[in-house]
Amino acid sequence: MTRKEQKEMRQRQIMMKALELFVTKGFSETKISDIAEALGISVGLLFHYYESKEALYRALVEMGLENTKKPEGIEFSEPLEYFERVTEALFGAAEKQPWVFRMFVLMSQARRQGIPEDIRQKALSADQVGFSAEIIKRGQAEGTVREGDPLALSFTFWCSIQGIMEQHLVTPEIPLPEPGWVTAILRKQA
Repeated sequence: MTRKEQKEMRQRQIMMKALELFVTKGFSETKISDIAEALGISVGLLFHYYESKEALYRALVEMGLENTKKPEGIEFSEPLEYFERVTEALFGAAEKQPWVFRMFVLMSQARRQGIPEDIRQKALSADQVGFSAEIIKRGQAEGTVREGDPLALSFTFWCSIQGIMEQHLVTPEIPLPEPGWVTAILRKQA
C-alpha cells in the first residue's frame, strides 16, 4: 500500500468514526479527543488530518452534499420511475454501506442551530426538494402523479425517506420498505 493510499484510508477511518460520534453525541458534545480515543490514535495525529472539529464536520457535510447530488444523475423515462429509482438506490446503498443512514442524520442535524453558521448554510444549500418538485410537475402534467402542490409533495417524499433512514439507524432489525411503497405517496389514484 502506498503512502497516499494509507493516508486516504486513515482519513476515511477518521471521517467514519467522527460521523458515528457526531450522530450519536451531537456536534457540540463531541470532542476531538473523543474521536481520537475511539480510533486509538493521538489527538496530534488527528489534527494532522483535520485542523479542528469544525473542519472535520465541514468535510462530512461536504461529503453529504456530494451524495445529495447523486439522485440528480439518475436517468428515467417517466417521473414515478425517477422516485422509485432514487428510493432503490438510497436503500441499496445504505444496506451495503451503513454509514449512509448516519449521513442522513448528520445532514439533518447540520441544518439546525448550534452548528457553525458557514457549515449550516452549506448543509442548507442542498435542494433535493426543489429539484424533485420539478419532476413532480412533469408527472402531474402527464397524469401519473397525484394533484397537489409539487413542493409539498416533494417535501412529503423526502421527509418519508429521511424518517425511514433515521429510524432504520435506530432499529436496523426492521426491514426497509419496498421502494414502491414510498413512491405510492406520489402516485395518482385511479
